[in-house]
Order: sequence, then structure tokens, then C-alpha cells
Amino acid sequence: MPKLLGRLLRLVLLLAVVTAGVAFWKREEVTRLYAVMTLFEPDRIVQNFSHMDAAFLSVPLYIGTTAPLPLPPGPAATLPAETDAWVADRAITALVVLKGGQLVHESYYLGTGPLDRRISWSVAKSFLSALLGIELAEGKIASLDDPVTKYAPQLVGSAYEGASIRNVLNMASGVKFDEDYLAFFSDINKMGRVIGLGGSLDDFAAGLSERSAPPGTAWQYVSIDTHVLGMVIRGATGREIPDLMSEKLLVPLGLEVAPYYVTDGLRQAFVLGGLNLITRDYARFGLLFANGGAANGQQIVPADWVEASTKATAPTASGAIGYGFQWWVPEGAAPGEFMARGVYGQYIYVNRGLGVVIAVNAADRGFTAPGVAEANVAMFRAIANSL
Repeated sequence: MPKLLGRLLRLVLLLAVVTAGVAFWKREEVTRLYAVMTLFEPDRIVQNFSHMDAAFLSVPLYIGTTAPLPLPPGPAATLPAETDAWVADRAITALVVLKGGQLVHESYYLGTGPLDRRISWSVAKSFLSALLGIELAEGKIASLDDPVTKYAPQLVGSAYEGASIRNVLNMASGVKFDEDYLAFFSDINKMGRVIGLGGSLDDFAAGLSERSAPPGTAWQYVSIDTHVLGMVIRGATGREIPDLMSEKLLVPLGLEVAPYYVTDGLRQAFVLGGLNLITRDYARFGLLFANGGAANGQQIVPADWVEASTKATAPTASGAIGYGFQWWVPEGAAPGEFMARGVYGQYIYVNRGLGVVIAVNAADRGFTAPGVAEANVAMFRAIANSL
């Protein structure tokens, strides 16, 4: 009996040593996976959203040495009376309001500050769309009606074969994808675990094999579509997205604080949602589009791309919110009213007619509740009309 007990103790000790060794060997992957699993916990979400580089692989973006695009102070805005309740209900962490290019309101909440680089989530999609428009104008991409496989041959044989760049820009790729953020086994959360475990998003996209509709015939929000656009840009230019984003967009725009991208395990930028900027710099990007793609005396994003990408051209349901080239168009939108939108309450709202840009960051765990998205748009409109 003592011999058997001794053997069992040695076996347990051996297993403990092996487990500890594996945990040490894979400590980065384990840390990132834990970060994915706890990212949205009530006691962690605000801190996580302002410090994504503490848990995930990331790559910095160069912004040059010139002064940031000026946001001169304007007359302090008196916001609508319901703003305070909205801020509390929606767990707002930052609110920046521009009127006529002037900074008329800036506030931060839940222990955050003006220099926190906050996660964009899907607001990043609108940045990538701007970059694609620049590359299209420069001739690196021949036509939006080219198949994505022309520039991303890894997608041959996947569900993306036969889809055009235009289809993917419009979120009408036809690829079957479960975007349920609250379901553990949804495709969007499987993608998150690929990032956490150091996998490849290129491989993840190429591994999608099912379609829900023929390309171009139906609108379905598919976040990995934006990663495919990144693959197209990389294939067309032979360059990485962070370098291109810096050179073509961020340096000429003029940002205040250098942003960064979260990356996958192969250091490919998480272009569909991994951009991290301070809120004033999100507002600067909105101001660029409010001004037709021009800033600092130069045309950075082609004016015709600004117009085309912010119009509701996707085959969304009648009477529903509209979608363009990775930009949202609210129901009943006035001319020049559009927005970038990300989960958990990230927004850049632009109303060109009123000369208003509103940048919002939040940690809103109730963002999927019925009526919340519509109430947010109503709040932006109320603020814009109050200025």
C-alpha cells in the first residue's frame, strides 16, 4: 500500500510539473485567452476598453511629427437636459462634441481620462473603408466590382469566392456568419478566441465555407467581411495595413496621440475592430469626413469616396437603418448625416448640414437591448440640434 501511494504521489507531482511547464510555455496565449473570456465583466470592462494593449498583442501606428489637426475651443455647449441620464444609463466613458470644427464640449466618466486610447470596435471599419477609397483612387485596386479573390487568392474555395469588393464593403458578401456577441459558440466569439490563442484571422476567413445568400443579394452584418477588405488591400499593395494607414490617412490628418491596432497571432492588424485612439482623435476623423475628406489644406480621402461610402447603398430591409461602405446611415437621415458605430456604445456621428461631429466611447453592456441604438441616435440628434 505505501508503494502504491508513493507511485500515485509521484504521478501527481509529475502531472503538476508538466501542467506548470505547459502553462509557462503557453503563458501569453493563456493570458490573452483569459482576457478574451473576462473582457466584458462588469468590474473590468471600463479598464479593459482603455488598455487593450495590456492583454493583447498590438502594433503601434506612426502619426508623424506635425501638429495635430486643430480643434479650437468654441462657445461651451449647453447640452440637452436628458444628457446626464443618458450618460449614466449607457455607461458613457467619453463624449466629445464639435461644432463648425470647434470643440464645444468634452467630458470623461467612470474614472477615464482624455489620454486613454479607447477600443474602437467596429468604428475601425470606417477607417479601413477610407483607406480602401484612397487605394482605389491611386489605382492599386482596379474596380470595386473585382472579385475579392483577385487580390486575396487565399480565399479561393471559401465562401468568399464569387463575392466582389463592393459586395463585401456593403456587408452583402452572402457568407454565413453568426454575429451574436452574447453567444459563446457564435462565429464572432470563435473569432475572438482565435485572437486570444494567437491564431490567424486570414486562415479563419479562408475557412468559412457556407453561404446564407448569393453575393450582393442580401444584407447581413458580417464583421469578418472587413478583415477580407484588409486582405484585399494588402494583396493589392504588397504592404501591411498599419504602415498604409499611417502614411495615407493618419499622418496627413494629424492626430494628437499615436494609436495602435490589436493584432492576431501573426501580427496582422485586427482591422475590423482593433483600432485604439483617444476620443478627440476619433472626433478628428469624423471632422475629416464632415469636411468632405479634406484637412490641413489637402484632400486626404477622395471627395467622391466620402460621398459614395456614406450613402445607404447596401440591400438593407426597407424602412430599416441604412448601410454604405462600412458606414451607417440612420433611419430618416438628413443629407450628410451618417455614423461609424461599434459594439458596447462606440460612435462617431456626423451631421454635415449642422456642422456637428460627436465622438462617443462607452462600456455599455446593455447595448443590444431593444431600442438602445435608436435612443443613441435620438440623443445625438438632440445634441446636434441644441448647438
